[in-house]
Amino acid sequence: MGAFDFADFFSRDLDDLKQEGRYRVFADLERLSKGAPYAWDHRRERTITIWCSNDYLSMGVHPEVVEAAQAAIRTYGAGAGGTRNISGTSHEHVLLERDLADLHGKEAALLFTSGYAANDAALSTLASRLPGAVIFSDALNHASMIEGMRRSGVEKHIFAHNDWRDLDRLMSGVCRYRPKLVCFESCYSMDGDFAPIAAICDVAEKHGAFTYLDEVHAVGLYGARGAGVAERDGQSHRISMIQGTLSKGFGAMGGYVAGDAAAVDFVRSHAPGFIFSTALPPSVVAGVRAALRHLKADGAPRRTLAARAASIKAGMQRLGLPVLPSPSHILPVMIGDAATARAVTDALMDEHGVYIQPVNFPTVPRGTERLRVTPTPLHNDDDEEHLLEALAAVWADNADWRRFAALGRLQLEAA
Repeated sequence: MGAFDFADFFSRDLDDLKQEGRYRVFADLERLSKGAPYAWDHRRERTITIWCSNDYLSMGVHPEVVEAAQAAIRTYGAGAGGTRNISGTSHEHVLLERDLADLHGKEAALLFTSGYAANDAALSTLASRLPGAVIFSDALNHASMIEGMRRSGVEKHIFAHNDWRDLDRLMSGVCRYRPKLVCFESCYSMDGDFAPIAAICDVAEKHGAFTYLDEVHAVGLYGARGAGVAERDGQSHRISMIQGTLSKGFGAMGGYVAGDAAAVDFVRSHAPGFIFSTALPPSVVAGVRAALRHLKADGAPRRTLAARAASIKAGMQRLGLPVLPSPSHILPVMIGDAATARAVTDALMDEHGVYIQPVNFPTVPRGTERLRVTPTPLHNDDDEEHLLEALAAVWADNADWRRFAALGRLQLEAA
């Protein structure tokens, strides 16, 4: 028997992904900073319209944000110079952490290189170092939260999605003296639904638990100053630690946690994911600070986005498209099969210049594959009309999409 054939193993695995329709092909796009939400498609040599960006409020191309980032790179250079503990803390980092703490009404905040890193580092550190800790996790929590919990090595209970009664039942079965962490999201990225934050906090407080809320898909977008759903619902003060990202509502990159000074300092002092990671470039941080200032003071982008999302969803419903009844800015359009999802998105791109990436397993369960449509404040009425016409045309032409979507609706209704 010869040596292990690595190349053959990798090739066969990739062939299986392609056969299933889950092999991911990156679009070679050049986003137009002065023409968002449009991009130049290098493969097709044409301009296309982006309908799946996570730059929800188009802050990544806002003139004030771009100018702040450009000024900072001229002042500080391209990189941070190292980890925060060695040489990578600039005054921009200090100021942004103050701004984020103020946004959420918390004592302190801590920056990470991504929202994934923030969840992984904070949750693994908190849970592993609390003696006898036990975690209670919503069934639809993001992979980054799941990874942080897994790495902590502590006991975990999963409560039914958004079901505070199930959470109460599970917590009642655990010794009252053990440290408990309740981990959930405010806005779930694949279904676009909101958590019942007040009800979950009621249960957590009943059991003396630490609440950890992921506001990744909500910061910038909800609340009077853009602090998220907890602010909108008047519940921020009841959350022990809020986690957010800088890559969505604020249009750049990075993540953070905010909470009581001691809890944030505890994470800063113990989390390997923070200690050993090079800091965000000061130019990125400066751009985020500009976006944050703008969104704290001006709610117009939030209102414009909400109106556009509501209008598009109503249009999809009029056309009979299988859009979930999402109350948020995220519009999931069900397909129900990976290969069909790829065929649908290819047709939208090739025939209509509409760019929407399919969402397949493992991001969502098999049989619930979907499009994830995310409008922005910069999409106009013509863009909306073109999107709806394109979706209607592909829906009419693709019998597999109609068949799988119907099966998916039945499954969702049964659940």
